[in-house]
Amino acid sequence: MDILFLIIGLIVLVLGGEFLVKGAVGFSSAMKISPLIIGMTVVAFGTSAPELIVSLTSSLDGTPDIAVGNVVGSNIANIALVLGITVLIFPIVADRQTKRLDLPMMLFATFLFFFFAKDGLLTLIEGVVLLLTIITFTIFLIRKGRKQSIASGNDIDWTEERNVSNYWRALFFLHLGFVGLYFGADWFIDGAVGVADILLPNNEHKEAIIGVTVVAFGTSAPELVASCVAAYRKQTDISIGNLIGSNIFNILVVLGVTSTVTPIPVSQELLEFDILWMIGVALLLVLLVAIGSRIGRLKGAIFLSTYIGYIVIIVLKVQGKI
Repeated sequence: MDILFLIIGLIVLVLGGEFLVKGAVGFSSAMKISPLIIGMTVVAFGTSAPELIVSLTSSLDGTPDIAVGNVVGSNIANIALVLGITVLIFPIVADRQTKRLDLPMMLFATFLFFFFAKDGLLTLIEGVVLLLTIITFTIFLIRKGRKQSIASGNDIDWTEERNVSNYWRALFFLHLGFVGLYFGADWFIDGAVGVADILLPNNEHKEAIIGVTVVAFGTSAPELVASCVAAYRKQTDISIGNLIGSNIFNILVVLGVTSTVTPIPVSQELLEFDILWMIGVALLLVLLVAIGSRIGRLKGAIFLSTYIGYIVIIVLKVQGKI
């Protein structure tokens, strides 16, 4: 039964990724907005919805500390695992906006979170600041898209675009894609946890190992599938925009919303290990893009090796070997 859930979840994930990319491309075309902006906003917010749900649920259930670990682990996986695998299969070229706007914004959000978390607690006021930051950035991206429409000679009120069938078809595919990614990831995690449980029947560290491997991979599955499908369809702007946008969304929206519901404690272990890895991976991405806009297989191998190293260290720490 677990294997069946695993297979069905994977199939639904792939189909969800196909529909999401198809809808994003159609929406970008119908509204005459850059695919990168669509990837940074619509696709990124949609694929990060599971993290928001997990964090809000844990907060309401009285375990808000899970929210930070969820976001940090997801952000590390998005770059080191998801981007690493994506470019190993389909190399991506980072354009001018990615280098001059999106990556600096991701770094700003990352260091802002680190600054707020240094005292061991994310407060209501800090959560409001995070939310105001993402609102400001999103408005800026939308205005940027409108200016691009003006520059290309298109109208900016989008009334005509919303009246054509392509617009509604694109919205339908977007929603279908989000639903497919959500349920596909959920079924995939359930099946993977069940299979891992069978493979590690007597391991005393079984739950911790499954958490940092199977569950971590599963929560990043929507981003992985969406990015791989987008890259395969030659929509690399959507692919990289999705990942950078997801990391920004995770910090500014997921932690912003959750900390406004209840203060979020940040453990010393997260501050001294996981968050530093998240910062290091973000800086590595900026460095490798600065070296060359093309993110190819060599850079993908570096990212993936970084993620494997991160997981190995966690497993060894859980087992008390380091």
